[in-house]
Amino acid sequence: MNRRLSSRIIASLVLTLLCSLGSAALGTDADQRQEITRLAELTQWKAGTIVADVGAGDGTYSFPAVQKVGPSGRVYATEIDQEKLKTLRAEVAKRNLQNVTIVEGTVDEPKLPPNCCDTIFLRHVYHHLTQPHAFNKNLVRSLKPGAYLAIIDFPPLANLDPVEGVPKNRGGHGIPKKVMVDELTSAGLQVNQVIDHWSTQDYCVIFMKANP
Repeated sequence: MNRRLSSRIIASLVLTLLCSLGSAALGTDADQRQEITRLAELTQWKAGTIVADVGAGDGTYSFPAVQKVGPSGRVYATEIDQEKLKTLRAEVAKRNLQNVTIVEGTVDEPKLPPNCCDTIFLRHVYHHLTQPHAFNKNLVRSLKPGAYLAIIDFPPLANLDPVEGVPKNRGGHGIPKKVMVDELTSAGLQVNQVIDHWSTQDYCVIFMKANP
């Protein structure tokens, strides 16, 4: 094989790999947008809706949520990890988003204002809570009457290391749906919808805070 042909083959392989990686990234973004769109429909978001992404990480779901609620809405993105908070703040500044509020939470308190939100969602976060009783009390306090709380999580998985510090009834890395539902109904919320097959191994339970 001559060098020119070899170079062409290598270049073609590199281009194919880059295209594949790009397609995978686009697919991931599309999946996230689709998930937020589904959540927005189930919890009745509209222009002006106020949403909180608790345990926002790098904003993977916060930023699609901003697009859904529009300029008149607001998204609170809460996080406890300092590096992730830096990333969130930098990305909000880069995008010049005026309707995103970054909140530094704690293990027992998301630090959201009282009665602030129409919807709060936790995606793959609830099973990490080490003080769920206190945390749930504060989540409920931050919901408006008639507002929604969505928990997207998965049952315990044997192939994952247990999460340190969580209650022993989790049964491993993850949380049984019934355990989570019992804890949040005990905090005063009502189950509104249950989606057993949300995505892959995930379930989604949507709660509502009753009107007084």
